[in-house]
Amino acid sequence: QVQLRESGGGLVPPGGSLRLSCEVSGGRFSDYAMAWFRAVPGKARAIIAAMPWGDGSGRYYADSVKGRFTISRDSAKDTVYLQMNTLEPEDTAVYYCAAGFEWLAMDGDDYNYWGQGTEVTVSS
Repeated sequence: QVQLRESGGGLVPPGGSLRLSCEVSGGRFSDYAMAWFRAVPGKARAIIAAMPWGDGSGRYYADSVKGRFTISRDSAKDTVYLQMNTLEPEDTAVYYCAAGFEWLAMDGDDYNYWGQGTEVTVSS
């Protein structure tokens, strides 16, 4: 059974940084394309960043986070990261990681496995 476990959320002031982690267990990490989504009340879940399986170099970033967020993976730890810099109050959300088999899927329906979410609050 594949499981994803996020960590690293919390309260941070505007302009600060956080690094979210998502550890994958129960499957072969290199098989999965990975992504981060975020959700706020009243809005649809939105993709933030994505990367393909294995050593694929492609990356996708939503316009709202481009230049501030970086997705990466550590195959030795079966973990994907989301480094978030220059955080803004608009980044406040619950962040979810997802794993799937599509190369760089943009749609949440293309992802097969989800974590439970980690909350990020950007506030002074």
